Amino acid sequence: MLFSKDLPSPTSIFTAYASMAGYMMMIRSMAHELIPAPIQEFIYSTLRSLFFRSSSTTLTLTIDDDNMGMDNEIYLDAQTYLSTKISPDAVRLRISKGHKDKHVTLHLSNGEIIVDVYQDVELTWRFVTDGGDKTNGGGDDDGKSEYFELSFDKKHKDLVINSYVPYIESKAKDINDERRILMLHSLNCLRWESVILEHPSTFETMAMEDDLKRDVIDDLDRFIRRKEFYKRVGKAWKRGYLLLVAAMANYLRFDVYDLQLASVLRDSDLRRLLLATRNRSILVIEDIDCAVDLPNRVEKQPVDGKNRGESQGPLTLSGLLNFIDGLWSSCGDERIIIFTTNHKDRLDPALLRPGRMDMHIYMGHCSFQGFKTLASNYLGLNDSTMPHRLYPEIERLMDGDVITPAQVAEELMKSEDVDVALEGLVNVLKKMRFKNDESSPVMKKESRLEMEEMRLRRDSEGSPMKSSKRIKKLVLFWT
Repeated sequence: MLFSKDLPSPTSIFTAYASMAGYMMMIRSMAHELIPAPIQEFIYSTLRSLFFRSSSTTLTLTIDDDNMGMDNEIYLDAQTYLSTKISPDAVRLRISKGHKDKHVTLHLSNGEIIVDVYQDVELTWRFVTDGGDKTNGGGDDDGKSEYFELSFDKKHKDLVINSYVPYIESKAKDINDERRILMLHSLNCLRWESVILEHPSTFETMAMEDDLKRDVIDDLDRFIRRKEFYKRVGKAWKRGYLLLVAAMANYLRFDVYDLQLASVLRDSDLRRLLLATRNRSILVIEDIDCAVDLPNRVEKQPVDGKNRGESQGPLTLSGLLNFIDGLWSSCGDERIIIFTTNHKDRLDPALLRPGRMDMHIYMGHCSFQGFKTLASNYLGLNDSTMPHRLYPEIERLMDGDVITPAQVAEELMKSEDVDVALEGLVNVLKKMRFKNDESSPVMKKESRLEMEEMRLRRDSEGSPMKSSKRIKKLVLFWT
């Protein structure tokens, strides 16, 4: 009985608790107002290290967003990877969506934690933001830094650094490829401007011979997977292709840059444009034979100044060669350069020598196999159905260099009726055969042999030793 009298009443206990809670809230508010965020984080980190961590067994890696003024690739990869690992129990997240993005992206907010498991090892990620307080209304990010803390048992250090981090890099690359929005870049006053590239062309819809199509696809696949090989032999990891731009971009998930050489005044401008292009991109230089008179530009110095390039230091052939295959070409990675030409014979031999261009592909005329692809695209005819009665005659009439894929497509689009469209194509082929009795498939066969010969020579000799990055080039031409 005496013991119960000594106990405080519930009312007094509640009053004391309320007073203490009020003081704590006041102290917390004052701390947030008076103590800078970096000092707060230092205090919290110190308390965590004292009470919640065992410094003898736990190792923490700090992954900063900045790497000596440049983006930290490991930070970006971790950010991408962790965006797919966010738990439904997370209470605070950041959400973002760019004007070019199709979907929103979730990221960790300050202090949020993710626990990942890799090869039965538990790894704890924590996102931290320091400085850059926007509460002043200025929105100034000066001094703001973001980083990840990756904590794990010290005995797993080698596993994390040598296996887990490369695993994250690989997964992030796959995620970015899936999310990537392809862009088409064009030149405007020596600056790249871009729009979203939404082109339906794929290798399945290309009117090409199956063997040639397979050659191009195999070459692209070999280019992508042989990064370490290119580093080992000292060749640059780039390509100079002249073909199937939209299909290649969709296949590789590469951006496309469209470069008009007539808009480039000087070699220095060309170098600057190269440095401004992104990795994992395709650079297209169309009509290289007529865009500029490269071999003679140095000699041409008109007094009247009508040739704007020469008066300011001309764009030269040597500048173009250095652009695609010289020292400046190694300032980048995973790039494909595509040239197109109507007159391959007009190009300077220095531009076409072995080791500079990796593949020459003749795309001038439509084969019967290419016609069947177009018939499938435009008329819904495919190999699974009975071949149309006009197919044998069309195959006979298309033997040789007779008609281009564009001309075939134009005829097939004239009618939705299959019979009418194919009969119209037969009539056009007969007229063209009559006008081109002397035409033969010699040029196409020679170009295919030339392509194969260059490939064999390329594989045996390789390109000049220039850098540890990959370069590869191809010429697309037609008549």
